[in-house]
Amino acid sequence: MSEFALLGAEVVAVTVLVLGLYFPRHRRRDLVVAYFSVNIGVLAVADALRTSNTGTGLGLGLALFGVLSIIRLRSTELDQHEVAYFFSALALGLLGALDTASIWRNLALMGLILVVMAIVDNQRLLGRYRQQIIVLDCAVTGQEELVGRLEELLDARVHSARLLRIDLINDSTVVDVRYVGSPRRPVAPVSPAAYAAHR
Repeated sequence: MSEFALLGAEVVAVTVLVLGLYFPRHRRRDLVVAYFSVNIGVLAVADALRTSNTGTGLGLGLALFGVLSIIRLRSTELDQHEVAYFFSALALGLLGALDTASIWRNLALMGLILVVMAIVDNQRLLGRYRQQIIVLDCAVTGQEELVGRLEELLDARVHSARLLRIDLINDSTVVDVRYVGSPRRPVAPVSPAAYAAHR
């Protein structure tokens, strides 16, 4: 009976993770399907391996975790927060199938994953911190000048501005910028056209 309770708790946990946390915050439908399919697939295979008589269920389950991770991450480009949800879904699937002396330990670990994801992916916690690639319609070689232009353009405090490419022929600069916006209003992405109009 405890095994079925654990499996049911795992299904509830992944539903909270995907439909309660991920989708309302990021609205990417294709990854909702991917998270559910990977989670339930890992849960089913890990449970089958656990109940097999080969004695290698745990090792094969962990190997499955690694193989599925490599395949999934190479199939399409994911943002880092999406990678975090992906690994959380995998971990929940394994926790729902692993044999344990106490069901409460696995339930507590599932709850820990959900609580951590709910906190660290909260816009009110780190929502003002942004990163984006910006193309400036001028060649800027000095770091201080570059930071000054970016802070004026973004109306934000720039923490890091890493030059990716300077084109002296076409007069453009590509920069990877990390910045924090004003707490009074959200920071919107800026296009090169907006920068040209701002100059």
